[in-house]
Amino acid sequence: MAASASRSAVVLKTVKKIVVQFCPFESNVRSTREFLVMVGSEKARSTNMNCEVITTVKHDQSEPQVDITFADGEMLVMKGANLTSKEMLTYLQSRCVAKDLQAKAAAKK
Repeated sequence: MAASASRSAVVLKTVKKIVVQFCPFESNVRSTREFLVMVGSEKARSTNMNCEVITTVKHDQSEPQVDITFADGEMLVMKGANLTSKEMLTYLQSRCVAKDLQAKAAAKK
């Protein structure tokens, strides 16, 4: 599953910050950790060198969560317990593409 999701190109051009929080001792963190590997890869990071990828490892039995802040200030919060890494990555990419199109449209005006 992670192999098929990692083939998708991760473009962080419109992302300002990604905060990934999880408790490694919980059973529902696999997808969140896989997502972290994908967005933290050198290839993904090279699409926006100014994008911060922050990992917060907790030991409080909290649910895994990904907080994404876009360059325009909008925030996206994904609860990783019930999502696959591919679902998280697909949604992030769809938001990034939409924001990129909005930015290009605004630049033309």
